[in-house]
Amino acid sequence: MAEPTWQLQLFKRSIKKKDKVVLLEKNLSLQPTDKVLDLGCAQGLLSYILKQKGGFWIHADLDYQNLLSARSLLPENLVQTDSHELPFNSASFDAVLCLDYLEHVEDDDYCLAEINRVLGPQGQLILAVPQTGPFFLLHKLRPLLGLKLADYGHKREGYRLAELQEKLTRQGFEIKKHASFSKFFSELIELLLNFAYLKILAPQTKTQLRDGHIRPMSDEEFARQKKSFRLYSLIYPLLWGISRLDKLLFFLRGYSLVVWATKVSTSRSAGI
Repeated sequence: MAEPTWQLQLFKRSIKKKDKVVLLEKNLSLQPTDKVLDLGCAQGLLSYILKQKGGFWIHADLDYQNLLSARSLLPENLVQTDSHELPFNSASFDAVLCLDYLEHVEDDDYCLAEINRVLGPQGQLILAVPQTGPFFLLHKLRPLLGLKLADYGHKREGYRLAELQEKLTRQGFEIKKHASFSKFFSELIELLLNFAYLKILAPQTKTQLRDGHIRPMSDEEFARQKKSFRLYSLIYPLLWGISRLDKLLFFLRGYSLVVWATKVSTSRSAGI
């Protein structure tokens, strides 16, 4: 049996991505004929898993290097975009998945306006972003560890739900529901892993992608970290168990926010 791709090997040991996939799969309903825009496909992992739900998918990203890495999981329908107009006709899609992408673009309002434009009437938007606020203490720890927003490729720390709702309403969307995940323990583990990779394992890495460089981003990079990955795999069950302590923090919001919204009108910013 062939060895799983490097993305799938990482996924098997990723606490945060596993929780994200469970949440998204549970709430993703597609018809076989639905046309889906996967905006910000990165290296293709989430796209590969979620497209099993059906539909015809187009995968897009700002970075050509991301698209090259994604080809091992997504061999077709890969499109490079820029940070302005999306290269698709208006009302081309029934659904847009914009997962961990909005925080990486300079003009997030314009991005939402473009998403509105390419969605058909009553099209659905599934949006995942970092969540922020005064009580998200780990956001304050990050700079103390020497990690900058630029290391993550972020243009902003994240969004508060009320702020995101205002933006979506302004661009012609109505939020139907929202949920959060990755509370203190999961996020702390993720933060420490990012620190270990960027500051200890691969401090010489210079290539900057739109989604930063806080983990291996290609097959070659993953191969260079094989020994470290094996060591991490040994302690992964312990870390997974610690992350489940998040269930005790039922009164807290998670560091990642997902919203499900529907297009209800033409975006004001798009001027169409």
